[in-house]
Amino acid sequence: MSIIRDIDLAPSGENKIEWVKRNCPLLRSLEEDFSQTQPFKGIRIALSIHLEAKTAYLCKVLAAGGAEMFVTGSNPLSTQDDVAAALVKAGLNVFAWHGATDEEYNAHIKEALSHHANIIIDDGGDLVHMLHTEMQDELQYVIGGCEETTTGIVRLTAMDNAGQLRFPMVKVNNADCKHLFDNRYGTGQSVWDGINRTTNLIVAGKNVVVAGYGWCGKGVAMRAKGLGAKVVVTEIDPIKAIEAYMDGFEVMPMNEAAKIGDFFVTVTGCNGVITEPDFMVMKEGAILCNAGHFDVEIDMKRLREIAVEAREMRNNIMGYTLPNGTHVYVLAEGRLVNLAAGDGHPAEIMDMSFAIQALSAKYLVEHQGTLTEKLIDVPREVDLEVANRKLAFLGIQIDTLTPEQEAYLNNSTI
Repeated sequence: MSIIRDIDLAPSGENKIEWVKRNCPLLRSLEEDFSQTQPFKGIRIALSIHLEAKTAYLCKVLAAGGAEMFVTGSNPLSTQDDVAAALVKAGLNVFAWHGATDEEYNAHIKEALSHHANIIIDDGGDLVHMLHTEMQDELQYVIGGCEETTTGIVRLTAMDNAGQLRFPMVKVNNADCKHLFDNRYGTGQSVWDGINRTTNLIVAGKNVVVAGYGWCGKGVAMRAKGLGAKVVVTEIDPIKAIEAYMDGFEVMPMNEAAKIGDFFVTVTGCNGVITEPDFMVMKEGAILCNAGHFDVEIDMKRLREIAVEAREMRNNIMGYTLPNGTHVYVLAEGRLVNLAAGDGHPAEIMDMSFAIQALSAKYLVEHQGTLTEKLIDVPREVDLEVANRKLAFLGIQIDTLTPEQEAYLNNSTI
């Protein structure tokens, strides 16, 4: 049933998954719990997340809980073929391979959704979009779903506002144990892992332009500063712009930042962040990359149109000669640099995010038919369970309120 590149790659993928498991105590504890309680017995789960080892271990945890898994990737360049093979060898259904064309990518999504899925686990909203546009016959089987990303929640909110969303979706990205750590520390580290391994250039002393100062942008800027860069932030939100300024960064419009930047990292979730007027004022040798979910933040279509020459400089680095003679370089085709040119977030970070995913999916099954809102927050008790488990694995203890303190805080007359 699966559609993958090569089953013989499985041993390499199994090693990667085993390494992740060793460094994900939260997911290990959930795997043990789920194996006994079987919360997903009889449940089919369609999952589209960047198909690498951490995602694979999440899939195995859900399968241990009784789920029948139908897995695909959420980006053509982030799928690792050996990991996909390892999941198939473990008995899961996988439809993905690295470097899929747009047509193949969509076909893989359709295949993952063609088996009457009850729970949808999405990363960017492609599964939900496909269900509501081209596969509406499958909607009748869906209990609900979980969304991993800021970009996906933006898409879901637009659908909900238009009255189009047909089943409840848990906003996993908005959970404290997700965005405070995954978006900030995970993105911050993994983006620079991808840039550094791809370019082999020094960051210290360079001008780094970070487009967007949400939680992901904060992490990218923080890590750039730690590497010795001078950081410039571009923003459209005046409050976030002030925050960036007070965090010690320069703030200016993109067209001004384009004149001084050595590295550019877009992390906004919006399209057209770096466009032709910006390309034309860039310094010789400027390096551009994207850390937002979709490859729309850097206007790659227009860059390819205006370039008088384009050639591959290194693996995952394409050089473009502009009409004015300037050379600019784009990493990973303008796709997610931390996954298309790296291994994504550290395992310990995704341990928390994927624990939120697994427990949110369990919540949906347990509350089937009782949820009235289409967009719902991660229940606070789920966030706290993940936080408390994480603290325990870290060997950290914290204070608790005494009965007198609880009474004091609950006294409405104070």
